[in-house]
Amino acid sequence: MSAELPIIFLVRHGETAWSLTGQHTGLSDLPLTERGERAARALAPRLREPRFTLVLTSPLQRAARTCALAGFAEEARADADLCEWNYGAYEGRRTAEIRAQRPGWELFRDGCPGGESAADVALRADRVIARARAAGGNVLLFSSGHLLRVLTARWLGLPADAGRLLLLGTASLSALGYEHNAHEPVVRLWNDTRHLGE
Repeated sequence: MSAELPIIFLVRHGETAWSLTGQHTGLSDLPLTERGERAARALAPRLREPRFTLVLTSPLQRAARTCALAGFAEEARADADLCEWNYGAYEGRRTAEIRAQRPGWELFRDGCPGGESAADVALRADRVIARARAAGGNVLLFSSGHLLRVLTARWLGLPADAGRLLLLGTASLSALGYEHNAHEPVVRLWNDTRHLGE
């Protein structure tokens, strides 16, 4: 791929205890499960071929450890803008539990009390996109599901709440790029887990 039309590779961190149970995991700094560590190692062959001008990771250990196990510990830089959505009062809670107290609640529309709104997360995602576009080559990002979904919506020029339409599994690989020129952003690959052999 030419330097003018780079690819932005997105990796969601491997499994944690809370991703397994469906609990909202924002700023809680949980480790990967053993299965999550195996999945992170399985990413390495998929990421061996592209050359990356820039590698960024959320500083939270689930993303940073995924990054390291995938083979990028030396070149990655921690970027706080890649931290997961701050769920505030909903940290550690499941969607069904939240809706039992607040019927009809939607994360991407309503945000979280004491935490972030979709617009807040979009501001961070936009800063990451600006850094990625300025890198002049392929970029690799390690982060969490909701942040990467908002980032993808913003890459496509959509409002942050369009991220609700994009499902993203743990240890998945996705890629953003362009069709013909830099004014035509596209999704090139989404939620690919072939490396997990499942």
